[in-house]
Amino acid sequence: MISFGAREFATLHEVCVQGGHTPVVYAYSRSMRPRSVTDPAAADTAGRITAALPAGMDLLLPGSSAGLGAALGGYGLDLLVCFGFSWRLPPAVLSIPQYGVVNVHCSMLPEYRGPAPVLWAIRNGDPRLGVTAHRMNEEFDAGPVLAQERTVPIPDDATPEALWPALAASLRRVLAVALERATDPSAGEPQSAIGATYAGLMEEAFSVVDTAHTSRAVHNQVRTHRYIGPGRGPVATVGGQRMKVLRTSLTPADGPRLDCADGPLWIAESAPAE
Repeated sequence: MISFGAREFATLHEVCVQGGHTPVVYAYSRSMRPRSVTDPAAADTAGRITAALPAGMDLLLPGSSAGLGAALGGYGLDLLVCFGFSWRLPPAVLSIPQYGVVNVHCSMLPEYRGPAPVLWAIRNGDPRLGVTAHRMNEEFDAGPVLAQERTVPIPDDATPEALWPALAASLRRVLAVALERATDPSAGEPQSAIGATYAGLMEEAFSVVDTAHTSRAVHNQVRTHRYIGPGRGPVATVGGQRMKVLRTSLTPADGPRLDCADGPLWIAESAPAE
């Protein structure tokens, strides 16, 4: 199993065991890209994963795709389950498990392919988030779909902690169906090119409020930054002062008023911009 956090590994593990499978190894990518420097928070995350490891479970911290493949090749894997891995897996890794790789992606594929589907769902003001389990191939998030549903409500105050209970429940249901189908090589519906969109990382300009956009668009911009992490917010200039906008309201609230393209928005929480 390949994932990015202790609770994520625990959820995958539980579903696999309930489906009659035996997890044998976890792998965590310590960097956003293979052969790059370790991410600043990776040591803490690896520590939490290690502390929660089931007895006898191996944990891999690969620095490259080649190293990951070399390590996994010794386990005689039937299936590899992936959720939230940052790297594109090369054919040498995809071909290791007998039944291939099942990837869980947080969108209704083919929409929001790419590394940031949740951020784009919030940015676009989607009311619900989709979850898809699909066979992984050499293209990002493009393999045949084994199971999917759109059942995760996205609250206005969308944070990873607020979203996780409903997301975890959806992940369990979708992955359970996918595991039942994974051993049949013919199972899986090809994705259509119609409706395919790409959810890349946020562009640099997204870190600055542009009042030429609608109040709803700016509100969702602030919501997206809040999901990325505590204390994150786009920068706005109000009354000649630069501030980091942490929370906004579409209805009158205590705080500065920001006039957008279609009407006002109120800054309910802010911090000085560096």
